[in-house]
This record gives sequence, C-alpha cells and structure tokens, in this order.
Amino acid sequence: MKYLRVIGPQTQPEGSYGILQEDAVHLLDCSPLLESARKTGVSFSVGKVCKFLPPVEPPNIIALGLNYKQHAKESNVELPPEPIIFLKATSAVTAHLQPIMLPAEAPLEVDYEAELTIVIGKLAKNVPEQRVFEYIFGYTCGNDVSARDCQLRRDKQWARGKSFDSFAPVGPVIETELDSSSLRISSKVNGKLMQDATTAELIFTIPQIVSYLSRQMTLLPGTLIMTGTPAGVGFARKPPVFLKPGDTVQVTIERIGTLENPVVNE
Repeated sequence: MKYLRVIGPQTQPEGSYGILQEDAVHLLDCSPLLESARKTGVSFSVGKVCKFLPPVEPPNIIALGLNYKQHAKESNVELPPEPIIFLKATSAVTAHLQPIMLPAEAPLEVDYEAELTIVIGKLAKNVPEQRVFEYIFGYTCGNDVSARDCQLRRDKQWARGKSFDSFAPVGPVIETELDSSSLRISSKVNGKLMQDATTAELIFTIPQIVSYLSRQMTLLPGTLIMTGTPAGVGFARKPPVFLKPGDTVQVTIERIGTLENPVVNE
C-alpha cells in the first residue's frame, strides 16, 4: 500500500492523508499510523494534487553515516564497526516537488544523498533483530542534504550541516508492502545519474539498524531513519559537484517511486 499526504480537492486546508491506488488518491480521516484510519469516500486523480506534503510528520529524524562500503571508500574512511548515528532537525523536513534551499549561511558546498528511509510504525525499545519488521510501518525515499563545509571543516561535526531548513526531503509516498533487502537506489542531478546501487550493499541491514537504534533510544511512531547513502556523492567527485540554483535532484528507489526537488537560493 502506498500512503501519502497532500493538499487537493476536498482535503483539509493543512492537507490530508490518503492512499494512492493506481492514479487515484483516496483520502483517509487521519494518519495511517493510527489503527483507526479509515477511507472517507472522497477520491480524486493524482493529477489534481495541488501540493505534496511530507508523508509523515516525524517526531525524530535519525540518520546513519557511511553505511555503504563504496561510500566509505570514496570518503577515505575505514568501515565502521557499529552504526554511525546522527540526528537531523525535524524542521529540515520537506516534501516532493518542494525546493531544497541553499542556506545563506552556507550555500556553496551543498550535497545530495539518496537514502532508503524507514518509517517506524509503533513505539520500539530493545527490539530483537528477528522482530524488527513488526515495528516498521513502511519505507520512503529520502535525501540527506548536507552542507559539506559545515560538516567537514567549519564545525567538524554534523548537526548544523545536516539540519538547515529543507535538508530532509522525503516522499512522495510511504510504501508498506516491500522487501527492502535488495532495492535499486539512485540519484540524478539535472537528469545525470550520480548514484546507482542496491540496498543489498548496506553494511548494516535494516534489522540490524532498527534493533541497534532501539537499544540506544526509544523509537517513537513516525520516526524517520535514513539508512545511509551509496557512493557517488558530490563532495567525493573530482572535481566536486555541489548543488546550485536551478538544479533538480531526483532520488529513485525501486517499488517506491521518485522524490524530486528543485534547488533555489534561500
């Protein structure tokens, strides 16, 4: 099942959740994370969507660094012995077709990172690996946008460089019926293929990631977990490729869809 949140005909002014079936959006009366969610009987063509919204309103965004072998190699670092965890501000969340803003504080080295993103479905604490999928609601496309100058030189830690407004595009849908173990994941900038891998190349698998994180902190319903990015990011290229106004970034994950965002100055 594909879930989304949109503004369109007969939605609430702030947007409504819905189910995408073929080319039709069937509205729900509340978030699909709630067991009480039901169809309202209202539907319309996806072509009538006025605005896509993030398909979930996350209480937290947790992300992993260096979780693909070739990305660790291009970053000139050793493979991590355990997951490298960082947090992104929830105010960084944005949606499909909404702009990635190059921040006035750091506009020159903004990078893209295609990521399979987990959506937690229910409160999870100390979850064993064999039970992880009981706690996953679904998966969406994510882009862990990063200001590399802040991350790598100016701050030498990741919080600010990962958390500027619009630095966490997600969507357009959450897919709930998915085997996440070997999905093609790619990114394009202005139509040029930049990243191309499969989730089979993850260093830490989905069960390992969720179980590990649940032992460090309570995972709340709606939490987003960005699982890491494949090789091909901009800062590792020679010469480097950073985002500039007028660019378009696309993140495509097999069986989920394509998350697309234009790039603008703040």
